[in-house]
Amino acid sequence: MADFSNKITLITGGACGLGRFIALKMAARGSHVVLWDIADESLAEIATEMSAAGYQATLYHCDVSDREMVYDTADKVRNQVGRVDILMNNAGVVSGRPFLECTDDQLRRTMEVNALAHFWTVKAFLPDMVRANSGYIVTIASAGGIVGSAGLVDYAASKFAAFGFDEALRAELKKQKLNIHTAVVCPYFMKGDMFEGVKTRFSFLLPILNAEQVSERIVNTIARKKRRLIMPPLVYATWPLRLLPVAIFDKAATFLGINDAMDQFRGRRPRSNKDLHYD
Repeated sequence: MADFSNKITLITGGACGLGRFIALKMAARGSHVVLWDIADESLAEIATEMSAAGYQATLYHCDVSDREMVYDTADKVRNQVGRVDILMNNAGVVSGRPFLECTDDQLRRTMEVNALAHFWTVKAFLPDMVRANSGYIVTIASAGGIVGSAGLVDYAASKFAAFGFDEALRAELKKQKLNIHTAVVCPYFMKGDMFEGVKTRFSFLLPILNAEQVSERIVNTIARKKRRLIMPPLVYATWPLRLLPVAIFDKAATFLGINDAMDQFRGRRPRSNKDLHYD
């Protein structure tokens, strides 16, 4: 088990869902976790949980789609906690509707939270990592950032962007010969209320994942300084399948049930006054 003592880990969307599990596991391994979220009630709950367990945690209300709020809150973190060693861009939203049923505000919000927010957080914390020549940037993308599916047009577009962001940033940091690591995480649908109601046709091939188990895999990925985590393994088949004609690729996705997965989607009750579902 890797020891993250004396490491500061910042997790966006860290008060519940996958972010909460990651936070608890990083704290259990000695890290001082800094959690950003828009849900004050959830922040209060995890603050109590962290305190009861004797973990180090500092919590902030921060909407990662608000560039100036990100920069201001990042300054607070530097002044009040210290230099961030591990940045985990986990916050995410899903509208879960066919494209033409999404409002313009929902489409914009999806891109702002799931993609553009990565620009602001990395711009805020990467300079400190460069000066120290040390750091780790983790992008929580999605299997939906590798293959698109019906009912997730805006979500897939945002996660494709996140996947590309990690890939290009990794190349740039390597070219500059910096000792700063990146990792991209692409899980399939996870159990929980963010994707409440989603279905899978072949659970032995594309299971609905357990968020706590995914969080353990993510923490181990960081501990081993791995560059990529994709779950389940069948998602890797996407790349060779793209060598086939588009019609065959589309039939394969439909056969696997990917394009029907969102048919019974309900999602969670919105955690803010914005009609979206936050991870």
